[in-house]
Amino acid sequence: MHIKGFFNYLEYEKRVSPDTIRAYRKDLDQFQAYLEQTYDLSEDMSLVKAQYIRSWVVDMVSKGFAMSTVKRKLSALKSYFNYLQRHHELAHNPMVKIPIPKTGRKLPIYLKESSIDQVFDRLAWTSDFSSQRDRLILELLYNTGLRRAELIDLKQQRIDWSRNYIKVLGKGAKERLIPFGKTLEKRIRDYLDCRRATFPEVALDHLLLTDQGKVMYPKFVYNKVKKYLSMVSSVEKLSPHVLRHTFATHLANRGADLHAIKELLGHSSLAATQVYTHNTIDQLKAIYEQAHPKAKSGTT
Repeated sequence: MHIKGFFNYLEYEKRVSPDTIRAYRKDLDQFQAYLEQTYDLSEDMSLVKAQYIRSWVVDMVSKGFAMSTVKRKLSALKSYFNYLQRHHELAHNPMVKIPIPKTGRKLPIYLKESSIDQVFDRLAWTSDFSSQRDRLILELLYNTGLRRAELIDLKQQRIDWSRNYIKVLGKGAKERLIPFGKTLEKRIRDYLDCRRATFPEVALDHLLLTDQGKVMYPKFVYNKVKKYLSMVSSVEKLSPHVLRHTFATHLANRGADLHAIKELLGHSSLAATQVYTHNTIDQLKAIYEQAHPKAKSGTT
């Protein structure tokens, strides 16, 4: 029922990210499959009752779904039912009686500065196209805090060489400017020279390309990041988002203003950025030993 219209609404009106749209589509498909299997219901959402949704939640929890996953799936349902109600397809919204569970905010996973140094200074980078491209993927993610989708979509025309900043089109079609230094500038220019020599006929404006001269895709970026970060870290989930977390954490640890970090990350509210105010145990110890008058002497 109006499922295509719903996803068009998310994409063109709400400007929801492609990753979120894919997740919501999967969530709604799973809910409809559960309704059909458990209650013999078709795709007519007007017949859904709150008890059916509660039953689905119980089923997911019993199967070991993480609460964060359950929360997202209920958020997908809530958005869809709200959409249907606004378009007069529902007399009663069953999600009104379903509370969205709260989940505790986890501290972001990030890499230590020493690990980042190992990535760029100790790994065996070469001058061929693939190696230069892979290194630039990592450097852009770490030096700018780009999301994976933003990295893939980054166009050459969005690089302002005269003022050294990148114009990024983020979530909700919000535009932000991210500065970059001379080292990253040289890295991008060297990569572009190599790219022109490797793919002289390719006219794509996307900055980063695959080994076949095509536009990158999410799994491609994920595999590259995981490959190199796993060489220097034993962290289990080494996704591109880890480098975004690392970018923000290192800025915060070195005293960057939280409002500035918020703007660089493209967060809509400061609350989303405050998670990066955490400090490592090593940093807290260093601050204590530097600031407390009795710390070095060991006296009390």
